Amino acid sequence: MRNEWNIWVVGGDLRQVRLAQLLCEEGHTVHTWALEEAEGVPEPTADLTGARLADCVVLPLPAAGEDGRLNAPFSAQKPELATVLDALRPGQVVCAGRASPELLALAEERQLRLFDYFRREELAVANAVPTAEGAVQLAMEELPITLHGARVLVVGFGRVGKLTAHRFRALGARVSVAARKWADLAWAEAYGYAPEHLEGLDECLCAYDLVVNTAPARVLDAARLAQLEPDCLVIDLASRPGGVDMEAASELGVRVIWALSLPGKVAPVTAGKILRDTICHILCELGV
Repeated sequence: MRNEWNIWVVGGDLRQVRLAQLLCEEGHTVHTWALEEAEGVPEPTADLTGARLADCVVLPLPAAGEDGRLNAPFSAQKPELATVLDALRPGQVVCAGRASPELLALAEERQLRLFDYFRREELAVANAVPTAEGAVQLAMEELPITLHGARVLVVGFGRVGKLTAHRFRALGARVSVAARKWADLAWAEAYGYAPEHLEGLDECLCAYDLVVNTAPARVLDAARLAQLEPDCLVIDLASRPGGVDMEAASELGVRVIWALSLPGKVAPVTAGKILRDTICHILCELGV
């Protein structure tokens, strides 16, 4: 491992801006592209000419926007991902977040070594903290009641589900946990939460002021949404396609906040540090 890396940060949001700043502060050679409209971004470049010399090229999280092009909200440039990868050399290390099958195929065609940092366990665990805190922030802003004494249901008991339940209970909420696996429900009960099996949710959804979904599956369909109290708020923390039938929610008048990419929105500095740590772990493991 060398003491100094040459890293290009290409596209992204405030997380990538902070990532570039941290790497620069630590003495690495940093270049940025498709971030020119962000404040404080180090070494913005007009093109990707020098990117092929980089030890690592870091793409955003997610790497592609909804249009399939590079996710670059701080740039007027919206290049195809293929155009970005064409500027790199075979064998080059590329780190991308939530890489799609299409991006993986493009990288393989160009013989690039692409690593999806979103799949790293250390990033997933660390990201769960700002995600859980962001859910608390949204609930405090949107609910007309205090969280103390509020009836809260957390659906799913993975990394995000656990930390979300802990944060709400710490503020005095009465927290229940719904999960599909009996082992998860056993853990939830051991932590002191009221356990509810997902298949039995239909019988108890009317009892909550707030439902927070963390499960990456469509668990809140039209039938279940119809059972919620009129003032109940639903916060969906699941990635696309989400866990809520949004069309049904709109028709039923259910308030739903689909809170995607919360770490980058509520704690971009922390999220940037998490990215920095994960990218460094990848490069160290590769012996770069």
